[in-house]
Amino acid sequence: MQVSSFGYLGLSVSDLSRWKSFGADFLGLGVASEDADTIKFRNDDRAWRIAAHRGDADDIAYAGFEVANANALAAIRDKLQEGGVAIEEATADLRKQRGVKDLVVCRDPDGLRVEIFYGPLEKFDTPFRSGCVVSGFVTGDQGLGHIVLMTPDLPRMRGFYSGILGFKLSDTIDIPISGELTISLEFYHCNRRHHTVALVPTMGPGGKKLHHFMLQVASLDDVGFALDRVTRYGVPLRNTLGRHTNDHMVSFYAATPSGFEVEFGTGARTVDDEDWSVVSHEKISTWGHVPVA
Repeated sequence: MQVSSFGYLGLSVSDLSRWKSFGADFLGLGVASEDADTIKFRNDDRAWRIAAHRGDADDIAYAGFEVANANALAAIRDKLQEGGVAIEEATADLRKQRGVKDLVVCRDPDGLRVEIFYGPLEKFDTPFRSGCVVSGFVTGDQGLGHIVLMTPDLPRMRGFYSGILGFKLSDTIDIPISGELTISLEFYHCNRRHHTVALVPTMGPGGKKLHHFMLQVASLDDVGFALDRVTRYGVPLRNTLGRHTNDHMVSFYAATPSGFEVEFGTGARTVDDEDWSVVSHEKISTWGHVPVA
């Protein structure tokens, strides 16, 4: 048994009002619910996918990974315990907040709160309609998208996500820096999406855990429309439009109100474990993705 998809993302943000506009007006998400301390967004038939909680961190607060059923959750619970990972059983209040049948809570080696769940609430009775994304978001069995985590201890993080949660290596990008120094980025999948989690080594202490999260849309036009909204809403562009070497996604990167980035793209290739072979790349992008000052 292993994780089947990236189900939801929790963020700690210092400016909820800016996040509401950023999520709804710029990204095209729908506001599922809101109160004084939390805004939940949806982008498909799930009750919610991204939660912005009032906080000081301006970073990722938790990641929710889905499994198929109660048996799969029990198997993951056993693997966590066998791996020496402390777990916390969910309270009824937490299950209600997340809108799931059950979940267990643990922390990865860098201290990020990880929630493994099954039985999320679907809202087919109130279909999602974006205010600006025409083609829709690519989710379903591929999950919400992906997250890229910065880590000072890549081997321990690899052991957790691959060895315990069952993520499989898709490929690496090994970037020569100088002389014998090479930085290796590792990309992991748990379904057809090329990568659900990527691990990037940090070069020093401090900084955010989350480098970026990715949302995928179904058409290139919707990426172009989003680029137009960068100018319209004054969103800081971090990397120009480009195509990645490994997943072939055409995307751009923008700064969120919390400082980490969001990747907005389309056209990524998918993984078939029957014939997939792990390879390495020396460049992040085939073209584009030029950093913007």
